Amino acid sequence: MKAIIVGGGIGGLATALMLHARGIACEVYEQADAIRELGVGINTLPHAIAELKRLGLLERLDAAAIRTYELFYLNRFGQEIWREPRGLDAGYEVPQFSIHRGRLQGVIRDAVIERLGADAVRTGCRLGDFRQDEGGVTAWFFDRLGSHVATTRGDVLIGADGIHSSVRAALVPNEGPPCWNGLMLWRGATEWPAFLTGRSMIVAGGLSAKMVVYPIAEGSRPDRKLTNWAVVARAGEGGAPPEKEDWSRPGRREELTPHVARFAIPHVDVEALIAATPELWEYPMCDRDPLPRWSQGRVTLLGDAAHPMYPVGSNGASQAILDARCLADALVRAEHPMAALQAYEAERLPKTAEIVHANRKGGPEGVIDAVEALAPDGFADIDAVLPHAEREAIVRGYAQKAGFAKEQVKAA
Repeated sequence: MKAIIVGGGIGGLATALMLHARGIACEVYEQADAIRELGVGINTLPHAIAELKRLGLLERLDAAAIRTYELFYLNRFGQEIWREPRGLDAGYEVPQFSIHRGRLQGVIRDAVIERLGADAVRTGCRLGDFRQDEGGVTAWFFDRLGSHVATTRGDVLIGADGIHSSVRAALVPNEGPPCWNGLMLWRGATEWPAFLTGRSMIVAGGLSAKMVVYPIAEGSRPDRKLTNWAVVARAGEGGAPPEKEDWSRPGRREELTPHVARFAIPHVDVEALIAATPELWEYPMCDRDPLPRWSQGRVTLLGDAAHPMYPVGSNGASQAILDARCLADALVRAEHPMAALQAYEAERLPKTAEIVHANRKGGPEGVIDAVEALAPDGFADIDAVLPHAEREAIVRGYAQKAGFAKEQVKAA
């Protein structure tokens, strides 16, 4: 069996490793001229890290990332709404990692090249068309100038090419643009003095704006860390996105600054942190409505191509890695490739659709919104505003939906 993977991001590369580990040949085609370590910080949750550990990547991740120790949810005045340990410190058998997105992609890419060979990843290859028949699927690739560069044939084609997936567009031709919720996300990372444990993550804010800050790598000295920050605030009414969603679009500092002034986060001078960040990026928060199906014949979708979701709850990359594991297992077990794609879809589509809808409601960060709705000017006693059991139900309920509750990870 041979798989054609369209897209060399985290999901596509993880799929290549999963397939290789199960003895299935594959080729990865990426439209960019090179797989560069772009982006800023993300979190990868224990259920996804467990899969990467099985692929032998834990030691490399440790060298590139921070093992997240604790998570705080605060209101915009810095008052604590919820606190919990994370990863190993929460009783999981594997860590949660805070990591630069590009470094995570780089760790997986390097493993793909080492294990599958440099020819397994072809860059500068934009999918032009694909055709299925009874015996397989053929795909044609072109460079950015429109010249034909490759034709390949396989048993299945996997679209792991992001929110603007050309594979998805071919399967669902009249879907239209992504859905924008009117919120803009500004992000950046710079070296900064360590705060709290040096492995702590803070999410603060409320209904109108949120701020996230956490370290993603060691700094030049033990008391400094490469620190990721993100600010989310309303910038429009929603609908069609104002510009193409692109993680590498430079942000406009003058649009961000008024929102940052809303926050008073203890332990971190967020205004100084953002002012010291040399480059920042902006991204309209977009997703897509869940599809009724991902697969048609020998072609399927994976990761953001299948289920783009708002970046709350630390779930985008993690869910793509879980997709990769499920799809690789299905291809090994099924008697026919099309049966494998149907089994994969049946397992993963309902779960990810639930997360898409949950993220639209704020995901676990919805506990902050719930408290602000009841106490917009702050509080003297959090339990008098929203009892512990109700706050726990919001946070733990999301972990259960997203599949990273401790009992779920152990069972997997």
